[in-house]
Formats: sequence, structure tokens, C-alpha cells
Amino acid sequence: MIKTTLVLALFSLVSTFTMANVETVKKNLSQQHPKLKIENIQPTEMQGIYSGSMQGQIVYLNQDAQHLIAGSMLRIQDQHNLSRDLLVQQNSIDWKKLPLQDALKSVRGTGKRQIAIFSDPYCPYCKQLEVELKKLKDVTIYTFILPLKPQSILPSKQLYCENHPVQAWEDLIFNGITPKSKKSCANPVERNIQLAQALGIHGTPAIIFSNGFKVMGAYPAGQIEQIFKEFAL
Repeated sequence: MIKTTLVLALFSLVSTFTMANVETVKKNLSQQHPKLKIENIQPTEMQGIYSGSMQGQIVYLNQDAQHLIAGSMLRIQDQHNLSRDLLVQQNSIDWKKLPLQDALKSVRGTGKRQIAIFSDPYCPYCKQLEVELKKLKDVTIYTFILPLKPQSILPSKQLYCENHPVQAWEDLIFNGITPKSKKSCANPVERNIQLAQALGIHGTPAIIFSNGFKVMGAYPAGQIEQIFKEFAL
């Protein structure tokens, strides 16, 4: 009983000490560099070094918050990329909870690799991403139409009234051809907007890989392929 109590006391002491160090880093950072926004600060396997996220990138800093390193931290013993783990952890959602039935589905080749995108038809970066997606092979793309611009709402809803919504989407995003149908029909647009808010997606385009890893922006096809390879998807 005494041994168990001592172990619990030691664990509590270590946890308190670790938290105190994190709070020290946060305090030093806010006092010395108030304009520098670094979130998710936590201790790493390397003594005296703390990780954080800044503008979607993993960074490292010491306790006095006087030095900052951007790059990957590898564990030498097994060459494991600890930075990648943090990046996935801090930018992930549960793929299984995505309502894929509300997305437009496009299959290329075997379709064995899967991604979901959130896209606004009048977002220039979304159009740029669509051009890059055309270069991918053996992939299934789920497109959640997310009309963030006021002019995007009506055509986003109307395309679901077309006989071929996927083609109507491509006509709209690539060529600005609005759907011909003027009738109203059931569509998931409002649900997509609510879903994006729940996932913390406030801009377009957004890409979610089948392991839940989320990135923002019009990633080139080569970078998307690299992420597929990196995570063996």
C-alpha cells in the first residue's frame, strides 16, 4: 500500500512539474513575443524542448522561448518521425463520421485511395485544386459543396436538381456554367455548412485524407501523392 502511494505521489509530482514547465513556456512566450501565436504547446521526448503548432506547422522551442526551430524531429532509435505524429494528431478528424452520402462521388481508376474535399464553386483556389485532382489516378474523391460566398449558394443547391450532379459540378467549377434547372429539390448544402463548422473548416478548399488527416489549400497533385505515400494510403 505504501509503495502504491509513493508511486502515485511521484506520478503526480512529475505531472505537476511538466505542466509547470509548459506554463513557463507559455508565460515567457506571451511576455517576450506577444504577437507570435503558437498553440498546442507540450513537452517532447527531448528534454527541455517543447512542441507547438504555428500556422499549421509543427515548431519547437525551449523553455525560455528565445529560440524556435521549424522542421522534423526524428527518434534516432527507430527513425520514427515524431513531428509527423503531432501534425496528424493536431489536424485530424474521424473519417468514419463523415456523411459521405452527402458528397458528390467521383471514382478514378481503381478508386482504392480516398479523399474528401470541401469546395466553393466560385473559389479560385478550389478551381485550382480541381485541376490538380484531375491528375490523380486510382482515387475516389468525395466533394462536399460548401458555398461560403453568397453568390455560390443558389447554384450549389440547383446542381442537385440536374440529372448528373457530378457533371453539373464540373461545369460550374471549371467553366462557370450554372445549372439549367430552376426547380427546387432536396440537397445537402445546409448540412454541409453545419458539418464544416463542426470540423473547424472555415475556408476552402479543404482536403481530408482517409486516415483523417486534414490540410487546407490548393495542394498540387505531387504533394497529395506524397501524403498518400507518407501515410501508406
